[in-house]
Amino acid sequence: MRSITTLAGALPLAAALLGGGAAFAAGGTVAFLMPDQASTRYEQHDFPGFKAAMEKLCPDCTVIYQNANADASLQQQQFNSVLTQGAKVVVLDPVDSAAASSLVKLAQSQDVKVIAYDRPIPDVPADYYVSFDNQGIGKAISESLVKHLEAAGVAKDKGGILEINGSPTDAAAGLIRDGIHEGLGASGYKTLAEFDTPEWAPPKAQEWTSGQIQRFGAEIVGVVAANDGTGGGAIAAFKAAGVDPVPPVTGNDATIAALQLVISGDQYNTISKPSEIVAAAAAEVAVQFLDGKTPEPQTELYGTPSQLFVPAVVTKENIKAEVFDKGINTAAEICTGRYADGCKELGIQ
Repeated sequence: MRSITTLAGALPLAAALLGGGAAFAAGGTVAFLMPDQASTRYEQHDFPGFKAAMEKLCPDCTVIYQNANADASLQQQQFNSVLTQGAKVVVLDPVDSAAASSLVKLAQSQDVKVIAYDRPIPDVPADYYVSFDNQGIGKAISESLVKHLEAAGVAKDKGGILEINGSPTDAAAGLIRDGIHEGLGASGYKTLAEFDTPEWAPPKAQEWTSGQIQRFGAEIVGVVAANDGTGGGAIAAFKAAGVDPVPPVTGNDATIAALQLVISGDQYNTISKPSEIVAAAAAEVAVQFLDGKTPEPQTELYGTPSQLFVPAVVTKENIKAEVFDKGINTAAEICTGRYADGCKELGIQ
């Protein structure tokens, strides 16, 4: 069984949820536990989206929010704390997907439901999983880069591509990596080197890329980076090394900084995945659990009933249509300072 929701279908879904199309829960405590602050999305989009949805779907519910700041031990403490505070549903984006297995077992032993969020928990099935299609993301960003290189006439027998993956403790990063391998596998471009970025930390991605620039120099024709933070680290490394122009670099998350880099031409692509959509879906599942219902899955991953959303690849060519025309971001947020002229050239205002 594999049925994945496109963003085009997700937008009406989110509108229906927030417009009161779903039944309201009588009340209860729900915890929303996020993994780190290296990516700005959790503070800026995921939690605000989840909180807004819960306020609509369950006005009498209590929502507890914690961020583990990339510390698996701290996340375990936070998990234990919310159970003590009476959480009946925990939405968990794990720092360490393997270590999270014990948290799922603990919660389920106390009749508490666990919704795996964004990052799957492969070893022990959670009660539900809500995310974007991470393997599809990896494939999409790499295929987009390959098509760009081909269109630019970059020879396949000269040089190759650097691959910067996410955290080795993040199962979602593993799925993105698998998708990248799939996208690059038949491309004809060789992978020069590959790196798993501890904690998704941009400085570590930058440091590694700096070493590869010294090693391969002009042989590097492109970089597939698994998210905008690691992609930004790669771009910083090229600029620090005086490489001009910077080879095309991918990303994922459509952060404000990445959108600006796409507009300026420093980053080739990113993935627009409005986290509020997935957050709203997680809230809907949480409310169903509070009401004693069994949410209908659209697919299954790692033995867990799942709902996966397919996001859009964003490049300079479609950024206006995919991001600004859809109201995901505004010109006032993005088109500041040195990016104003680039926005004007693209008709973004």
